[in-house]
Amino acid sequence: MSSRTDAGDRLRRLLAILPWLADRGGAPISEVAARFEMPEAEVVALLELAACCGLPPYTPDQLIELIVSDEWVSANLGAHLTRPRRLSAAEGFTVAASARAILAVPGADPGGALARALAKLETVLGDRSRIAIDLDEPANMSVVRRAVADRRRLEIDYYSASRDERTTRQVDPYSVVASEGHWYLDGFCHLAGDVRLFRVDRIQDARVVGDTFDPPAARVRERVFAPGPDASPVRLAIPAAARWVVEAYPTLAVEEQADDRLTVTLAVSGTAWLERLLLRLGPGAEVVDPPDLVDTGRRAAERVLAAYR
Repeated sequence: MSSRTDAGDRLRRLLAILPWLADRGGAPISEVAARFEMPEAEVVALLELAACCGLPPYTPDQLIELIVSDEWVSANLGAHLTRPRRLSAAEGFTVAASARAILAVPGADPGGALARALAKLETVLGDRSRIAIDLDEPANMSVVRRAVADRRRLEIDYYSASRDERTTRQVDPYSVVASEGHWYLDGFCHLAGDVRLFRVDRIQDARVVGDTFDPPAARVRERVFAPGPDASPVRLAIPAAARWVVEAYPTLAVEEQADDRLTVTLAVSGTAWLERLLLRLGPGAEVVDPPDLVDTGRRAAERVLAAYR
């Protein structure tokens, strides 16, 4: 049984943490966790992993020097990683693009060593305004970003795929985050009375309503997906051909079966979304638990067939 994690996000955070730490020589673990919006245990785990990284032949003198104590971490990248490198134009462009991605990580230092190195590299590469990277951003992203920057309350028309319903609600937008190929609005929902995450591509309309708010102190976000209070775990048995479910949806657990099938546990807030998923998966997928949802796929298929008779 294993929970789904975003390895790419962890790597970007680690690559943002290392130059920030190296620039300072060290910092309290609690400060690192708060700055980069991570649990302290995850910070320690990432840094312990980085301590095993370096250059061939990976002898102790070629590894990143990281010392993690109960409350403090010190960092020294060493001369082998800090000496100047000769790059081709293609390599320089690749490094510049990667550096910009790392600087977009929450907590990355916009005036730190990485940002200064990027500025020098872009000076050598030439006018960066001639290069444009087209990102497929949702329709209402600009309104959401502006509300976050201005600390203005938003009124959004939001489609919930799990409940198959549209609601209008007011949200105090704290931040916009990217994870697993989607943009999310993180903020306090006045309808739910709690902090919620909204996929920006499911915001059908967004309006700034004028009210300002004071954002909370920096808080640690354990993970992007957290099941709501009304969500229930549902275990599905799916064939090997449906393994894409693990990549497409947040999973609570994944179990490999001997016959190359998977048992996947999802947090489900409404049967409408579950029905659509089962119809898409076809007869090879079935609900294992809870018992009252075992016939969900069959009943949904019968309704669809009845509509065409």
